[in-house]
Amino acid sequence: MRSVFRHAVTSAAAGAILALGLSAPAGAQVAGFEPKAPSIYVRDLTTGVVLLERGADVPLPPASMSKLMTLLMLFEAIEDGRMTLDTTFSVSERAHAMGGSRMFLELRDRPTALDLIRGIAVLSGNDATVVVAEGLAGTEEAFAQLATRRARELGMRNTTIANASGWPHPDHLMSKRDLGMLAQHIIETYPQYYPYLAEREFTWNGITQQNRVPLLGAGVGLDGLKTGFTSQAGYSLTGSARQGERRIVFAFGGLGSETERRQEAEAIINWAFRQFQKVSLGTTGQVMGEAPVWLGAAKTVPLVLGDSPDILIPAMAQRNMAATVVYDSPLPAPIAAGDVVGHVAVDVPELGEMRVPLLAGASVAEGGFGVRAMASAQRLMGMVMGRAQDAMN
Repeated sequence: MRSVFRHAVTSAAAGAILALGLSAPAGAQVAGFEPKAPSIYVRDLTTGVVLLERGADVPLPPASMSKLMTLLMLFEAIEDGRMTLDTTFSVSERAHAMGGSRMFLELRDRPTALDLIRGIAVLSGNDATVVVAEGLAGTEEAFAQLATRRARELGMRNTTIANASGWPHPDHLMSKRDLGMLAQHIIETYPQYYPYLAEREFTWNGITQQNRVPLLGAGVGLDGLKTGFTSQAGYSLTGSARQGERRIVFAFGGLGSETERRQEAEAIINWAFRQFQKVSLGTTGQVMGEAPVWLGAAKTVPLVLGDSPDILIPAMAQRNMAATVVYDSPLPAPIAAGDVVGHVAVDVPELGEMRVPLLAGASVAEGGFGVRAMASAQRLMGMVMGRAQDAMN
């Protein structure tokens, strides 16, 4: 009969807890930080740990932050060879008539893909997004369908794109988690284009405009992505910051002013980098224990760590971490090396329990006739002894 087996991780192995797939439980929050934004998502890209989420999966108006999706579609078209940075686009009446933030494209202009990247990334040009949408899909409506489909393929389940600019529309919605995922995808997949999102200014048709992303060059590490504002979305930001070896992405919205947006961004960055510390979790293949094997050619199998990156924990929590090895005992043969056969339950103060997979450190084949016969005899003997004990009671 198999049962769940638990034992505390020994002191020698306590520093070797696997972090594969590790993340803070939903809604986890470290004491001492209370963001003002009603919806927020913060993720450490270096370790993959979600540091904070509040209303992160609620589809909300993204305003100009959704221009990141338009940029992504353009990046993909360049990288798959449909166009180059030098490909020129025409400016339609519809694009030219766009209000709000503009690149100030004229009907006679023939901007290149690179011009439009900068016009969107730096200037947040609504006119530039329509030019890109029409150049990629013929119409903005067709582009919206393509962009929504692409978002779904990327796992952005709470995103529906209705236009290329983020102009208010009842069906144009994105969650803060989706915006964080999109930012991460751009940073990791298209690093060659990411610097354009940090340019301080761009000049087109003799008009120089500043990048709207706050804190660029302020010394806190924020180096890109995209602001947004409409009356429905409030003052919003999808940003990324890097300090040392660590990088975070975050998305928030619903604030009441540019000042609040800037203050919120700085507070998030300071909290994420100062209140968490990176903990080394051991080496690949490190043995965490052994588990008994049922009907196998070997009696036990080692439980080992797979790839073991660092994780983040609250700065004051390391001494109070507790870890327990959990697996179904005994493990039935056959077992292939690398199979997930258990997990380590890690109790981190203020973040709750995190589960970390454990792998079989060796293959164990099924035992031969002698092993099965011995197991059957032991099982029969156990039944006999049990009945005898019952009779005595």
